[in-house]
Amino acid sequence: MGQHEREHERGHEHDEHEHVRVAVIGSGFGGLGAAVRLRREGITDFVVLERADAVGGTWRDNNYPGCACDVPSHLYSFSFAPNPDWPRTFSGQEHIRAYLEHVADTFRLRSHLRLNHEVRMMRWDNAELRWEIQTSQGTLTADVVVSATGPLSDPKIPEVPGLADFPGKVFHSARWDHDYDLRGKRVAMIGTGASAIQIVPSIQPDVARLTLFQRTPPWVMPRMDRKISGAERSLHRRLPFTGAARRGLLWGIRELQVQAFTKRPNQLGLIESLARANMAKSIKDPALRVKLTPSYRIGCKRILLSSSYYPALARPNVDLVASGLSEVRGSTLVAADGTETEVDAIIFGTGFHVTDMPIAERVVGAEGITLAEVWKGGMESLRGATAAGFPNWMTIIGPNTGLGNSSMILMIESQLNYMADYMRQLNVLGGRAALAARPSAVNAWNRRVQERMKRTVWSTGGCTSWYLDSSGRNTTIWPGTTGEFRSATRAVDLAEYDVVRATAPSVPAPSASAPSASAPSASGTTTVVKDAEAVR
Repeated sequence: MGQHEREHERGHEHDEHEHVRVAVIGSGFGGLGAAVRLRREGITDFVVLERADAVGGTWRDNNYPGCACDVPSHLYSFSFAPNPDWPRTFSGQEHIRAYLEHVADTFRLRSHLRLNHEVRMMRWDNAELRWEIQTSQGTLTADVVVSATGPLSDPKIPEVPGLADFPGKVFHSARWDHDYDLRGKRVAMIGTGASAIQIVPSIQPDVARLTLFQRTPPWVMPRMDRKISGAERSLHRRLPFTGAARRGLLWGIRELQVQAFTKRPNQLGLIESLARANMAKSIKDPALRVKLTPSYRIGCKRILLSSSYYPALARPNVDLVASGLSEVRGSTLVAADGTETEVDAIIFGTGFHVTDMPIAERVVGAEGITLAEVWKGGMESLRGATAAGFPNWMTIIGPNTGLGNSSMILMIESQLNYMADYMRQLNVLGGRAALAARPSAVNAWNRRVQERMKRTVWSTGGCTSWYLDSSGRNTTIWPGTTGEFRSATRAVDLAEYDVVRATAPSVPAPSASAPSASAPSASGTTTVVKDAEAVR
């Protein structure tokens, strides 16, 4: 039976719910990229579920003043959708969001979008071999789920005593309140991450006083940003290979840098010297310079890019508190070192739920437990995509797929290759079947990843970063080159999977001596075929 025949048959099994071959969760780079790849594979029976009212993912949600990308524009775009008209070498949020809207239009994705459809729960049905997905707009079912919610989608605000009683304005950088006028206000910025170093110089000229609460100083390198000339844009339009060459050069340089991060962190000393020089150029006060100088090896935490952050900190209306926020008493903020500051507004630039992604609490697998429960000891997946106990479910930008020095779009495209082959394998298997990652394969993959992690700057650099989970394990970063990851995800190895088959109700349930089976149901049973390679 062909794919379209199966889709037609399944569409009538449960008339009360819409059924699709694939449900994609999220419409950022990962979700839209998955949608494009599915269409290219000839799969049109899919939906993209998006909780917001527009596409864009993190580039829709993060629209704070100064929001921009720290990866060069020509590398921070899909290889299959080059943009010759990037206005700057490092693009701003508005241009990246416009690019994603353009991708949705160019590849005719609008008909697949289900906006304002927040996924509330996904449950695997062992009998039907499908996912039941409850959304804010109703329920649907899908053979395969591709979760592309991303690690930077759910803001994290720390629990601070007294914060609930603060009389002024409070918001996170990813939920910027554009209706609140900061002009003339006393503002506290909590955190010194990638968002904060863009916000500080953007609001500093307008506020009466800006107090920056810094637990750990970042290493900051100059941002070599400039306007891309009309001649350059014209050249890339007329001769597309020039844009591809520019992208290739940017990629190659970053691939060569990877060894310093992953195998020889001591080689980063030169970069550290450049960062110190960047600080010294703008920060003349020795005491302030001491507060701003990190004590860990550069690269251990994310290296930030800005040519305006240090100059802003040197302005007379900016105060740096080299301590974290520990308490709020009315309109007074109290730092861990006892420093007290009166403010009218608090802006949290405190990151996201990266190693404890909330979506994991909404995914219930074959054993009836959530992905969050499975991952409570740390996130683990097979090749950054699939998790044991969750058949026909995969994630884009999963565990250990993050990067420390290059473009995540490269990793996303590698995962799209893996997703495409996953769908091909299901099609070859035919009938009602699912692929379930073997626990042994997941464990073996993660042992290799963690072994490689031991030598990296993220493990030896002497810092605590958002790359690490609560147990201190790095479940976020990929300890290799993007080329290595692309090679590792080029195709699905069926030896790493069990093939789960559905059998008719008349077929007796497998006995206790059978290799593996789920509990029988009124509509049939499922059987796990252990020798997956035999059915390839």
